[in-house]
Amino acid sequence: MSEETLSKKQITRLNKLQKRLRREVGSAIADYNMIEEGDTVMCCLSGGKDSYAMLDILVNLQQRAPVNFNLVVVNLDQKQPGFPEDILPAYLDSLKVPYHILEKDTYSIVKDKIPEGKTTCSLCSRLRRGTLYGFAQKIGATKIALGHHRDDIIETMFLNMFYAGKLKAMPPKLLSDDGANVVIRPLAYSREKDIAEYAELKAFPIIPCNLCGSQENLKRAAVKEMLKSWDKQFPGRIETIFTAMQNTSPSQGVDREQFDFASLQQDPDAPMKGDVAESDLPAFDFLDLANSGHIDLDAAQRSSDQLKIDVVSTYTP
Repeated sequence: MSEETLSKKQITRLNKLQKRLRREVGSAIADYNMIEEGDTVMCCLSGGKDSYAMLDILVNLQQRAPVNFNLVVVNLDQKQPGFPEDILPAYLDSLKVPYHILEKDTYSIVKDKIPEGKTTCSLCSRLRRGTLYGFAQKIGATKIALGHHRDDIIETMFLNMFYAGKLKAMPPKLLSDDGANVVIRPLAYSREKDIAEYAELKAFPIIPCNLCGSQENLKRAAVKEMLKSWDKQFPGRIETIFTAMQNTSPSQGVDREQFDFASLQQDPDAPMKGDVAESDLPAFDFLDLANSGHIDLDAAQRSSDQLKIDVVSTYTP
């Protein structure tokens, strides 16, 4: 399929998806200050649908953005058997964007270190990341753009929760451990199903990530299936999960590193207003439901500083 052979209905759908992705990418960039004036953004292109879509949207936004920035595309040929070396250069030549094709035989390293039948994705990605980080510094890139989307971020949170005992995901913007690179994920607000449909309509020359013969990451596949089931059974749940990830409250959790619970002390001079942890709820409104005969709450006697409570009965053993 190519854009020239699309039906009128498909063209309408493509335009709608493109506008949605542009809006979401633009919002993510603005919200997290991903791209600034004069940045050189190294766009990592793997040959998968996500990185193609990211590059396509960034090229489009570059022409309309309120700031000037440069795009440099980088692909790492890891020497998997059967890797089609001609596809990406031909595609990038058609876009007329500067690019580099790197070659590093990480495939042999992975096959040497990982037992047969075990998933190779973790080591492969670490080796790839190290190579790309080093090259970004070499060409003076100020940002490294990766094609992870909203579903990747949510899946990673559940993977860490279920299998690593950690509540963390992929941040839309990340400073590398050595402080030398800033990683951005412009697709952080975008849904995988939108990206997949967009890639199909755009007819990107997809290179499958199964050339090395590794098994699919079964844990991630299971989490993906769980989320897919939730999305079908409870429409809007995935959106709510992502919104929750943007609205964390350390004081309402149990992580002693994120909040100093040990130092919490009662303030003897504090006015009595009740629990105002939920700041959007009026103090004491929930007590209106608690008038069971043991406590008489007289709303007319409440003030902003105190609440008069008449004790009806008391029992002392």
